[in-house]
Amino acid sequence: MSIRDRRVVNISVNAPGDNQRSRRVVLSSKGGFCFWRLLLILLLILLLPVSSMAANLTCSRLPMLMEKYLANHYAMKNMTREINTHAVDQMIKSLDPSKTLLYESDLKRIKPVLQGVFASMQSGECAALQKVYDVIVARARENEAIVKKILGPDYRLDETVELNIKVKKRPYVKTKAEKHGLLRKVVQFQIENALLAGIDLAEAKKQLIHRYELQTMRVVEHNPEKLITSIAEAFALALDPHTSYLSPENFEDLRIQMQLSLEGIGAALSSDNGFTVIEELIPGGGAERSGLLKPKDKIIAVAQEGEKPVDVIDMDLRDIIKKIRGRKGTQVTLTILRQEEHTDRFDVTITRDKIDIKEQEAKITYETRTVNGRQYYFGVIDLPSFYGDGEGNKSCYEDVKSLLAEARQRHVDGIVLDLSRNGGGLLVEAVRLAGLFLDKGGIVATKDSREQVTILANGSPASGTEGNKRSVLTFPAEDFRALYPGPLVVLTSRMSASASEIVAGALKDYNRAVIVGSDHTFGKGSVQVLTPLPWDLGGMKVTTELYFLPGGKSTQKIGVESDVRLPIWFILEDIGERELDYPLPSQAITPFLGIRGNAVPFWKPLEQKMLTELSTRSKVRVAKDVKFSEIIRSNKEAAGKKGVIRLTDLRKDMKKESGGKKKETPAELKKKARDQYAPFVNESVNVLLDMVTL
Repeated sequence: MSIRDRRVVNISVNAPGDNQRSRRVVLSSKGGFCFWRLLLILLLILLLPVSSMAANLTCSRLPMLMEKYLANHYAMKNMTREINTHAVDQMIKSLDPSKTLLYESDLKRIKPVLQGVFASMQSGECAALQKVYDVIVARARENEAIVKKILGPDYRLDETVELNIKVKKRPYVKTKAEKHGLLRKVVQFQIENALLAGIDLAEAKKQLIHRYELQTMRVVEHNPEKLITSIAEAFALALDPHTSYLSPENFEDLRIQMQLSLEGIGAALSSDNGFTVIEELIPGGGAERSGLLKPKDKIIAVAQEGEKPVDVIDMDLRDIIKKIRGRKGTQVTLTILRQEEHTDRFDVTITRDKIDIKEQEAKITYETRTVNGRQYYFGVIDLPSFYGDGEGNKSCYEDVKSLLAEARQRHVDGIVLDLSRNGGGLLVEAVRLAGLFLDKGGIVATKDSREQVTILANGSPASGTEGNKRSVLTFPAEDFRALYPGPLVVLTSRMSASASEIVAGALKDYNRAVIVGSDHTFGKGSVQVLTPLPWDLGGMKVTTELYFLPGGKSTQKIGVESDVRLPIWFILEDIGERELDYPLPSQAITPFLGIRGNAVPFWKPLEQKMLTELSTRSKVRVAKDVKFSEIIRSNKEAAGKKGVIRLTDLRKDMKKESGGKKKETPAELKKKARDQYAPFVNESVNVLLDMVTL
């Protein structure tokens, strides 16, 4: 049975954000650990996010959707009172994620209504959603009015304002006075964000008022029929954190993310105060090749080939993206507004083409260290995700295989495999990639709701792995010349999830690699299958199996523990499977660890004595390292604030971070992100050096 027939696909590409929705269409990574920058992003989405809509998802189709989820889910097979309660909670969270919209009394009114909607889903009855819609529209209009009053002629920036950004621990407001006080704090931080970007106070007030007006408009447009999409999303999330309903737009985004390619113009876009802004031009894309577009350009109209332009100011970003994307070879004309010394308005016609998103591909860099007069040479492979298109045209396994061949030609003394920002990807790619370091043997096992265990192996696994409830799915044995037998370190973090944990866990269980990084990885031990839905409804991502490492343990809620532990960024303290809503419990199966015929492995297995010594040496270095000391100091300060931040502290830290510049360029942001990761990569190379020299 082929992998394609089984459709075993782990698609939690960004596991920490499974329950989150982004307002920016990102085609390239700009990751980083900066606490304050993350905070500003959070503040920007304190408005009322609205899920994307599936035009064809009607109430009458909810019973079919619900039946599909329950029939395919690993553990949840019937609609229970507990699932109903979870679904209601998820729906409320989607309506008011920042707890700035609804009153405590509103919850008492709409919870029984939503409970009735979810209870009657099987009969396709959604008329009661009108009551929910009426409440959120009234509250959105109320918020808009409050913000306009706050930003009136007497508005002054209050630098003593403090805001608790831990929404989970913040109660819903009880009175209008409480809401006014909360929104006043939120507005202060939003205004400060604009001021730090170089916008004067008068313009910042104007833009923020317009943003709340737009938000009200979005809520009004999100009528009861469109709330059905939110109902489907909430029901899916009530089953477990990684089961989800994907609207057609989100379904397409996921496909792009996994294949690292799309057909379009090649630009990263964002929404800013009603304008669609070009954030970045993707190298090789039509937008860059035109030579006419620049970052910060605003797209104000879009025209299809042979058609009149459509004004897109104040239009939802999702709808604009749909107009710009299209088949390879077709043309789209963008009307651009550019504000520099002079304001220009002009048209640019771009031919859509296939764009490879190179920035997310595996890459290798090289590091040197000198000990006792001898120079050591190491390769560092950065793998942001386990990507692939299923057809062999795009494969992280093939890319890493090529990088290892290059490293062998350069006679490296060791390899660091950096999975610290890798949130997962395709299961097949992870299994094949692990085989490059392990040769033959079982890599991971999956168990379905019928207790059937399937072991995925490269070549032949150890004997005794098959039985009544066990089967083996094998991939071709790797060419011995492609294998890497040398010293290996795997760098992980709390963001390393799913497929990353499969690779790191298998290498750890076989005593093949030293795991360096945070205390443990994310802890996502479940497998999702992505299924297209009929009638252009998008897709269904449902948890169908748990996976298990060769030693028999699941990483579910536990993750893979590090052998050499590095300091963890404070903002990652709440990252992990156990922090999500309704995670499945961890389990274990009979181990399938071993090499066929008890053959001697082609690498030297690590011993606990070595791991202990490596950990001891690393602790000494970390204690003396200036950058790690700064991370530890920042962590203590952040922990002491307990989620409460002050406007003056935000301003001071942002100016320190940006060096006094109003706004950093994409290149500067990328360099900053690399610098923030540098101590972790540097220490992983130091651990590798210890391995080689001990």
